[in-house]
Amino acid sequence: MTTRSVLALLCAAALLLGGCVTFRREAPRPGRTTLDAPLVVVPAVALGNFLLVETKWDRQGPYRFLVDTGSSATIVTPELARRYRAKNPPPETMPQVRNRAARGGITLMDSGVISRLELGGARFEDVRVLIHDCRELSAHLGVRIDGILGFPLFRETVLTLDYSRSRLLLQPRSPAPLVPGVAIPFNNELRTPIIPLQLGEQSISALIDSGSDAPLSLNLAGLAADFAQLPRPGGAVGTLSGDHLQYIGRWRQPLLIGDYSVNEPIVDVTEELTALGGGILRHFTVTFDQERSQVTFHREERGPVVLPPRRSTGLSFTKFPAYWRVVSVVPDSPAHAAGVQGGDLVTRINGEPVAAWDYSRFEKLVETAKEIRYSFLNGTQEKSRTLAVFELVP
Repeated sequence: MTTRSVLALLCAAALLLGGCVTFRREAPRPGRTTLDAPLVVVPAVALGNFLLVETKWDRQGPYRFLVDTGSSATIVTPELARRYRAKNPPPETMPQVRNRAARGGITLMDSGVISRLELGGARFEDVRVLIHDCRELSAHLGVRIDGILGFPLFRETVLTLDYSRSRLLLQPRSPAPLVPGVAIPFNNELRTPIIPLQLGEQSISALIDSGSDAPLSLNLAGLAADFAQLPRPGGAVGTLSGDHLQYIGRWRQPLLIGDYSVNEPIVDVTEELTALGGGILRHFTVTFDQERSQVTFHREERGPVVLPPRRSTGLSFTKFPAYWRVVSVVPDSPAHAAGVQGGDLVTRINGEPVAAWDYSRFEKLVETAKEIRYSFLNGTQEKSRTLAVFELVP
């Protein structure tokens, strides 16, 4: 799985609800939300372009959740769902959801209601959830994940993703908090964070998706293509509906978010809804006011955002504790030239077992190293290959 679309693994469940893609109906809100202060600050940890919150409200914690504004559902593990199963759930809970697993076969994802979920001084009661085993996502990120917090969870609050200070801010809906920056209305009636943007002279609508590691996932339908760097294969993206090949390029014209500019944004070409992901969101403080159907972007620096080159050795992995399996090899990459093939198993990176390389550490290595030494399992023996790190998108 590529490290650029980790939450696609679980967001696919929400897509099947008619949430992340079609938004045919307004998603359910939690039964009751209580804040113990006018401003609740929830510390978070940055994992690449994601925000991970850690919270503890019982002896079983701490619990760790990823924040996904692009998801129409909150997802929790079976363990958490059993521990906090609501005794008298409200009517009209979500039905089971059909999905095709990444390794084939149709499965049903159960839905339910948990009695409580707490983030510091914020308490959510009677929360409708989907139930999914997060072990594969946990292995990929190198930390146990207990669930994903979807956008409707915060329906009764004003939510701020403060990337620069690695925290969440929660405030009551009324009166309207004074928030600096540029306010942009949602361009739909379902209080879903789809907003109008400008890509050069062309108008687009984009979902604000903190659950995507990509900068801009762009659907080219109806657009006049204007690439400074043409899209090229960037690896395989793992989702619940199977693996698909990613195509990455750099757009020539700036992306305009209100008064803010992102020069020559890196784009992942998609057939789904265009989405503004964590690769760009991390440069802003983003405040969602669902009651007023608007989002506010703020950045202390007024100059344009400049995205650095995308670097890679040309490999995508599915991660397990003892080894990483190669999912795909980028054509014309150092890995391709070295004869690495899909299905090969990596046991060490720079001499250390793969278990020592969590998501953040490996991302930093790819961003800074000139070359990486991989140890591949060949029968019962290990064989090392040193691969150069190159600019996948200059």
